[in-house]
Amino acid sequence: MSTSDFSGNGLPDIAALAQLANQFFTALPSASQGQAGIGLPAGLSHLNAAPPSVPGGVSALGGGLGFSPGGSPSAVSGVPASLTGDLPLSGASPAAFGLPGEAELKALLAAPASSQSQPPATAAGPGSGAAYYFLDFAKPYPAGLKVPGLATDSLHAGSVPAARAPFDINLVRRDFPILQERVNGKQLVWLDNAATTHKPQSVIDRLAYFYAHENSNIHRAAHELAARATDAYEGAREKVRGFLNARSANECVFVRGATEAINLVAQSWGRANIGRDDEIIVSHLEHHANIVPWQMLCAEKGARLRVIPVDDDGQLQLEEYAKLLGPKTRLVAFTQISNALGTVTPARQIIEMAHSAGAKVLLDGAQSVSHLRADVQALDCDWFVFSGHKVFAPTGIGVLYGKEALLNEMPPWQGGGNMIRDVTFESTQYHDAPGRFEAGTGNIADAVGLGAAIDYVNRIGIENIGAYEHQLLLYATHRLKEIPGLRLIGTAPDKAAVLSFVLEGYKTEEVGAALNREGIAVRSGHHCAQPILRRFGLESTVRPSLAFYNNCADVDALIAALARLKGGRSSF
Repeated sequence: MSTSDFSGNGLPDIAALAQLANQFFTALPSASQGQAGIGLPAGLSHLNAAPPSVPGGVSALGGGLGFSPGGSPSAVSGVPASLTGDLPLSGASPAAFGLPGEAELKALLAAPASSQSQPPATAAGPGSGAAYYFLDFAKPYPAGLKVPGLATDSLHAGSVPAARAPFDINLVRRDFPILQERVNGKQLVWLDNAATTHKPQSVIDRLAYFYAHENSNIHRAAHELAARATDAYEGAREKVRGFLNARSANECVFVRGATEAINLVAQSWGRANIGRDDEIIVSHLEHHANIVPWQMLCAEKGARLRVIPVDDDGQLQLEEYAKLLGPKTRLVAFTQISNALGTVTPARQIIEMAHSAGAKVLLDGAQSVSHLRADVQALDCDWFVFSGHKVFAPTGIGVLYGKEALLNEMPPWQGGGNMIRDVTFESTQYHDAPGRFEAGTGNIADAVGLGAAIDYVNRIGIENIGAYEHQLLLYATHRLKEIPGLRLIGTAPDKAAVLSFVLEGYKTEEVGAALNREGIAVRSGHHCAQPILRRFGLESTVRPSLAFYNNCADVDALIAALARLKGGRSSF
């Protein structure tokens, strides 16, 4: 490499960097996961490059931003300083995205192959030949059994482990077997994470282990399998408590998902406390699941639904919200992150304002739990809801958090076994929370799977995940703005993981179908959020959405496909 390959500011020429990076990454285990040679037009050809690893623990663009093994101590114990600040969304130089300088790149390319970062040796879970990077598998369980995916010595330890493995995107991706799937002959690029997230092998194995070694109904039987199942189920509840920083596991109720949790509050607390002419406030950003239950309650009780408006960037207008609050306000229900736009709402401020008016608050965390820390004590929400499948856990399991005293004041909404203390034909005495809201046989296995997913997230660190995803979102936003005729919907400065857009000359379903032919999974439609899309004059958008197992190569594949689509339908 000659000095002529470098620009005046010490950064390598983009074309030279791409060539060198591709040569370097052919030797790495994850090279097959890249999108090299995907046929970008000349103006975007530099996006084919997979990155060299940058000293200090941060890897550069094409193969995924992240923390690399062998990086600086800060990459292991926390977020590197280079990932804590915002990057410009337009006119960004290569340096803004962490590309190496001349000395760093020369040192990297001169290093012998044996000194390059390699995945650490890992232990395999029982009954599985797969290797895992983030989880330990030799932890004691009842009667000395060894359980895959159990990341803490105690089933009732809810704290995040003190030491975490480094965040390396190539190793993270190995933990998700579905990312090796091929669709229409192409490597799967999963950009539909706002709809559902994929499961690490540790979660898949934990479910298999439950059914092979622990399957039983819970709480009352005297036999060994019931004890194992009960420990696993209640251990998962304790992990949820720690994940949300709830005061007690009694504040965490297992439900089917965020939708059922919202309906539970509406049908229990709402029916008991909302009356004629009372007011419920929601925001314009809401998913239908946080609109329809309140509409139904208002229709039943003669109450009124009021809406916090948004500005043209998709941000809530707090001055208008303040005008809605009043003596008739009984409840404020809003999302922490918009599933359609990605807007992050100022949740703590909204909650404080509602409490000042004497209202209760339900916070919808379905889109937030996989991206940022959800501390229910710091937020001071009265209820918090989320779905397990949005945070790398199975479908059919979710959580309603509620302040314990409030939950115990709420009447049960379903009757049956498990939720009772005593039953006669004349009357029934109910358990306190959480039992009073868990009638019948619960989704035991998937609750255990949720606990395993929380273990996985905790071992990486939600702050590390958020920092990585933030930089990936900035990169994707910057690249999407280069596509002629593409209009981003939702441009709030505080966003997370969602990139809704429309493309001039194409219906959203056409774009979705074209991307699917390329193996790229996105959502196209109204995203169960019709009111907010209509606020922008639309009935649907195309919605790529990110998770921490995505990398810049995934974004590059999306950009390439959209560029070809704009080049003419015959390109597909």
